[in-house]
Amino acid sequence: MWLRSTGGLLERPYPAFEYLGYDICEEMIQQAKSLYVNKPNCAFTTQESDLYPVDYVMASGIFNIRFEENDHGWNEYILSILKKFDQLSLKGFSFNMLTKYSDKHRMRPELYYADPCYYFDYCKTHFSKNVALLHDYQLYDFTILVRKFS
Repeated sequence: MWLRSTGGLLERPYPAFEYLGYDICEEMIQQAKSLYVNKPNCAFTTQESDLYPVDYVMASGIFNIRFEENDHGWNEYILSILKKFDQLSLKGFSFNMLTKYSDKHRMRPELYYADPCYYFDYCKTHFSKNVALLHDYQLYDFTILVRKFS
């Protein structure tokens, strides 16, 4: 759910890093464990109690499917998760969401299309003065980067 590998970390010449992948879906965790079985610096869990503070928390696609939840309820859930990201991240966190600026004819009712300005403002006023909103790529989503400086 929170941290997912893009496959790039392991191919880069970083001297030392640890990767903790978390998902609520056991099948996703089992697949990740099988893909990275020989990587001792990679761990995966479905248990929220296994999470600990890390430099960066990254999430991709976890806020898109809201199922039957209404906009207000889904927004409250998202804000609660962003607060957890803030608590778990030492240097920053990032996430992406589908944008309300998507083509109307492509939008689906079970998906959540967020207002990027709302989440930018929320992150800027609650987590850090160093927030970036990326909405300049050819997908129907946006990315928020929250950077913490001590």
